[in-house]
Amino acid sequence: MFVSDNTRGLILAVLSSAFIGASFILKKKGLKRAGASGIRAGVGGYTYLLEPLWWAGMVTMIAGEVANFVAYVFAPAVLVTPLGALSIIVSAVLAHFTLKERMQKMGVLGCVSCVVGSVVIVIHAPQEHSPNSVQEIWTLATQPEFLFYAAATLSVVLALVLHFAPRCGQTNILVYLGICSLMGSLTVVSIKAIGIAIKLTLEGISQIAYPQTWFFVMAAVICVTTQLNYLNKALDTFNTTIVSPIYYVMFTTLTIVASAIMFKDWSGQNVSSIASEVCGFITVLSGTIILHTTREHEATTPASGTISWHVCGDSTKNIDGSHYIILQSSGYFE
Repeated sequence: MFVSDNTRGLILAVLSSAFIGASFILKKKGLKRAGASGIRAGVGGYTYLLEPLWWAGMVTMIAGEVANFVAYVFAPAVLVTPLGALSIIVSAVLAHFTLKERMQKMGVLGCVSCVVGSVVIVIHAPQEHSPNSVQEIWTLATQPEFLFYAAATLSVVLALVLHFAPRCGQTNILVYLGICSLMGSLTVVSIKAIGIAIKLTLEGISQIAYPQTWFFVMAAVICVTTQLNYLNKALDTFNTTIVSPIYYVMFTTLTIVASAIMFKDWSGQNVSSIASEVCGFITVLSGTIILHTTREHEATTPASGTISWHVCGDSTKNIDGSHYIILQSSGYFE
């Protein structure tokens, strides 16, 4: 029975979304288990590296990314990339039933806005140029425009890591996910160079001797390690139903921007496509603001089932001298 390339790409893209969506849940459960027996990832702990469930999530995520990579071989990006939004739905459903994390109605609206906006951006995104050698990618990566983007990205990441993360990383979800997404846009460039190097080497044109190949390998290791570290912090600190859509949107948008700057793809676009991308970006921004506002509302609103009482150290003291203890259910709080 003949199966078209588009169908193969469609099936792989759906499988990729299922794997990636499930990986968020497995990693979250692994982080919760590790946090119960050691220092939580959200406050700088690394005990999750000893948790098998976290590694199961990592393997599942890698499998999803591999399936996504192969899907691009068979089907166009306008078909594959929007299907990545299915991972948000998968993680939200699984989080609801396994982690008992629920999203409020405004959160659902924000999630839908993010998905719709990102799909519009992807559909109207410029056609990406495919380099044929590591040297070609190196030439593109050392252009003044991309060097400026890389320098600006690293400067923002350093500011987030050194200044904002210690102060508001535990309360503002955009800090951790901003670091992940900004580094992710640089990761894509490095991974693409490594993929080309492997392909050429297997074809008999060795790329091992080129210093550019090893530079991209080191850059990929640093970027991926940073991404994983702060993604774990985000998952350990915030609800998966909020982390998944914001991360997907920020990563996809910044990757498209980095690619467009590097390959100058927007130079050949018409006004209609550019206007559609701007509208998509505004929709994404609106959805992100709604999601972030929803998160702040959850953090300040007591969950149902709250129990409170006060204990007086001395029966002769008035209520001002009392000590209050408040216990809250784990629907939104951990």
